[in-house]
Amino acid sequence: MQKPLPKLWTWPFIFLVLANLFTFMSFQMLLPNLPPYIESIGGSNLQIGLITTTFAFAAILIRPFIGHLLSTRPRKVLVLVGAISLLIMTALYPITQIVTVLLVIRFIHGIAWGWSTTVNGTAAVDLVPRRRVGEGMGYFGLSVTVGMIMAPSLGIYLYQNFTFDLLVWISVGLGIIAILLFSVTSFVTPDSVYENQKNPPKFSFFGSLIEKNSRYPALVTLLNTFGYGSVVTYIVIFGNEQGLTGTFLFYFFNAVLATISRPITGKYFDKHGPWNLIIICSVLSFIAMWILAFASSNLHLILSGAIFGIGFGSMMPALQAWVISKTTTERSGIANGMYYSSIDLGIGSSALILGFIYQFVETATLFKISSFLFIVVLILTWLDYRKQTEPWEPVQ
Repeated sequence: MQKPLPKLWTWPFIFLVLANLFTFMSFQMLLPNLPPYIESIGGSNLQIGLITTTFAFAAILIRPFIGHLLSTRPRKVLVLVGAISLLIMTALYPITQIVTVLLVIRFIHGIAWGWSTTVNGTAAVDLVPRRRVGEGMGYFGLSVTVGMIMAPSLGIYLYQNFTFDLLVWISVGLGIIAILLFSVTSFVTPDSVYENQKNPPKFSFFGSLIEKNSRYPALVTLLNTFGYGSVVTYIVIFGNEQGLTGTFLFYFFNAVLATISRPITGKYFDKHGPWNLIIICSVLSFIAMWILAFASSNLHLILSGAIFGIGFGSMMPALQAWVISKTTTERSGIANGMYYSSIDLGIGSSALILGFIYQFVETATLFKISSFLFIVVLILTWLDYRKQTEPWEPVQ
């Protein structure tokens, strides 16, 4: 007789999901508006790319140290330090219009972001029953995806209709709500952490940067987010060029469809594994990018956003669950850090490479170029599926 599934929706997990949602909303509100803001204060095309790349580099640089800390420190202190650091750095953006100073702020903000995303994701892994990791991380990932998708639409609306300073202060307010929710969350710290406090493991930068068992899905994640990087960096500029007033509609319908599809895709992962799910979603993401590239009306933005929400929105938590399922509980912090580093490296490299290409092509062409990364994701996932010798077993 099959054992009943362990409980997923505990109060600590609910508080953590909500707090992470506000954390991502606070951050993602700013993200699509920084390129046009930098452009408005005289920044060059290269500096527009650097504002994202500098941030990503800092986040990746700090994560090995955080992965090591997670093996010896309780979760709650690390989570609160990350959330408070993010709040402070967000509040600093309105103090200057000098691009070089903003790049420095962006670098330090990247360190805080790398810290926070790694510890929050690891805290979620600790709270989710191992047998329900696909479903549980799917719901936790929903807080990430909705934050990545819905908050930019609100941010774009505020930036286009009010001021950059107001956008920042609303972002600060969301960060404060996140800190309050983290404060009332009861975290779970694995027994191995307390054992490591007695005999701390030696720190290795590369050992804490890479979880070798999870390298393949992390690579797929990197390529997947390269495609998304073109959207988050250039969609506002593209909308302005095309005279589209409803750029935020892309993000709104993206979030709605990602939310609707998440319960289905999370349970599918636990039963059948990541391969078919990621292959289907990569096709949908590819189609959505081409609809966006040819968008000439708000209806096109809605259609593209909805398809992208199902595709990209379902892929990200599936990829995170895939990364985690390949490693042990003790190494989950490092694997989680590698997953988020893959996201930042994908978006950051996308901004830098496409920022160079942007000097020679139209904005719509950037979407077309980056769309082929989803085809590469499809091929790599299919190749991994072909190597499987045994049927997928639900994670225990």
